[in-house]
Amino acid sequence: MERSTSGWMNGLIGVIVFSGSLPATRVAVQAFDPVFLTVARASIAGFLGLGLLLAFKEPRPGRRDALSLVIVAFGVVVGFPLLTALALRHVTSAHSIVFVGLLPLATAVFGVVRGGERPAPAFWIFSALGSALVAGFAVSQGLTASPVGDALMFAAIVVCGLGYAEGAKLSRALGGWQTICWALVVSLPLTISMTFAYWPPTLAGIGAPAWIGLAYVSIFSMLVGFIFWYRGLAQGGIASVGQLQLLQPFFGLALAATLLREPVTPAMLSVAVAVIGCVVGARRFARRDAIGARAPGVP
Repeated sequence: MERSTSGWMNGLIGVIVFSGSLPATRVAVQAFDPVFLTVARASIAGFLGLGLLLAFKEPRPGRRDALSLVIVAFGVVVGFPLLTALALRHVTSAHSIVFVGLLPLATAVFGVVRGGERPAPAFWIFSALGSALVAGFAVSQGLTASPVGDALMFAAIVVCGLGYAEGAKLSRALGGWQTICWALVVSLPLTISMTFAYWPPTLAGIGAPAWIGLAYVSIFSMLVGFIFWYRGLAQGGIASVGQLQLLQPFFGLALAATLLREPVTPAMLSVAVAVIGCVVGARRFARRDAIGARAPGVP
C-alpha cells in the first residue's frame, strides 16, 4: 500500500480513538481530581508501554533522542491531558471538542518548525479556513461564559500540537508505537509519584462510569490511539495527515450527544461538516519533504 494512503488510514484510526478522549475525561473528572486523573492515566499507560518494550526487547533510545522524548512527554503525556481535564471542569465536552479543530493548524506549524516540512501555500489556506471555522464557532457561543475553560483548552491545543509534531519526527527513527511507549516510560517517575501524592482520600462512591472513563483515557487515549497516530504522521506527513484532526470534533460531538446526552446544535454540526471540505482541500495541496531514514516498523 502506498505510504501516504497507509498514513491516512492509520491517522484516521488514531483520530477515531482520540474522539472518545474528551467525553471520557468529562465523565472521569466528575469523580476524580483533574491532576490525579492526568497522572493516573499516564502511569497506567506507562506500565503497559514498559511491558511492550520489554516484551519486544526494544533497544533504548540514543542520547540525541532524549530532548525529543521529553518534549513528547510534556506535550501529550502530561500537558494536554492535564489542561483538558482542568478545562472540562468549566466547559462541556461538546464545547471543548470544538477547540480540537485548531489542532491541525498547530500541528502543521510545529511540523514546519520541528519536522522541517514545507506544505504548499494552498495547504495553509485550507488549514487556516478550517481552524477559523472552529474558532469562529467557539466565539459565537460566547467565550466570556468561561474564559478560564477556553484559555485552558487553547493552551492544551498548543502543547498537543508540539507533542504531535515532535513525536512524528521521532517516530521516523524509533517507530510509532515505540515513541509513545518511551515517552510514557520517561514520564513514569513523575507520574507515579504524583499519582500517590494526589490519591483520593477514599474510592468509595466512585461509580462505574468514572472508572470506565479512566480506563478509556489510560489505555486507548494514552497508548492505543498514539500507536496508530504517530505511525500515520510518520508515513503520510505531519502537516498532511494532521488535517484529519479536523474530523475529530465530528466524531467527538456524536459521542458527547450519544453517551453524555449533551446538546449538539445545528451550528455545531454545520461547522463539523464544513471542516470536512477543508480536510479534502488541505490533503490535495499538502506536500511532505522526506527527512531522514525510514522509521523501523514504518514501511
